[in-house]
Amino acid sequence: MSTRQRWGAQDLPDLTGTRAVVTGANSGLGRATARELARHGAEVTLAVRDLDRGEEAIGSLRAELQLHPLPHRVAGDLLLHPLDLADLATVRAFAAQWSGPLHLLVNNAGVMAIPRRETADGFEMQLGTNHLGHFALTGLLLPHLQRTGAAGANTRIVTVSSGAHRMGKIDFTDLQGARNYRKWRAYGQSKLANLLFTFELQRRLDAAGLSVGSFAAHPGYASTNLQSVGPQLSGNRIGEQAMKLANAVLGQSAEQGALPTLYAAAFQGLPPGSFIGPDGPAEQRGYPRLVGSSPAARDEAVAAQLWSVSEDLTEVPFPFDALKPA
Repeated sequence: MSTRQRWGAQDLPDLTGTRAVVTGANSGLGRATARELARHGAEVTLAVRDLDRGEEAIGSLRAELQLHPLPHRVAGDLLLHPLDLADLATVRAFAAQWSGPLHLLVNNAGVMAIPRRETADGFEMQLGTNHLGHFALTGLLLPHLQRTGAAGANTRIVTVSSGAHRMGKIDFTDLQGARNYRKWRAYGQSKLANLLFTFELQRRLDAAGLSVGSFAAHPGYASTNLQSVGPQLSGNRIGEQAMKLANAVLGQSAEQGALPTLYAAAFQGLPPGSFIGPDGPAEQRGYPRLVGSSPAARDEAVAAQLWSVSEDLTEVPFPFDALKPA
């Protein structure tokens, strides 16, 4: 599709009957993604760490959808369920309670450039939240996605990466940053891991003949609260104010930043394994289009090693053989 057509949320198809999960959906890109999916008829489960903030988000989203409905279309339902990607026990609990079809999983939640912290399972927080938590969630929900796809539905997994993947390198000798932690390097590693996972997942889905597509998206520079968390945790008030100023001057809205994710989630005919980002200068803003990735993101040997390490760390093996069509 030509970028000159400027695809927007209004171009989403009718999603009535679609069941979607969006992680980190109580604010920012996740909230904007959940709203537009529901506006076009999908049932959207907001998978969030903070249930109080999730309840607030659902209340405000429902009010927005009532004020701005689409002509001749009823908005889908909005549901809420706890999920902390930094705690694999809650990831397992979320997957265990899911029943019925699942058409769309949006791996959106993330943290950026924070001081070194560890997850409940002892992983470096950025790798644990951005990659390992979503890796485990995807593996545990894959049977639902495959059953839905095998029944003839369009089923997709969309993982949100970042242009910062280009500065990333997977350091298997110090994957958790225990010896030499640098917050931006750790962030780049986690976002590169998102892309390596996306492309390797598609290769394995294809090899197993499964009816699920794996896609990646990045928002460019979107003004959300993601940028302020790192300075807040560091106690850096000057850095926090600088991030707020940069967001105001350089950032596009969360609604605009969510467009690549929505495009990857629902644009018909998009080849599995696609990576979607903004069409503007340096992919920092604009409308969704196919974009390229760094050579490191296409390294199949590193992807296979990361996959093996991720299965070992999370203790979540993907059931490809069990799901192969007869």
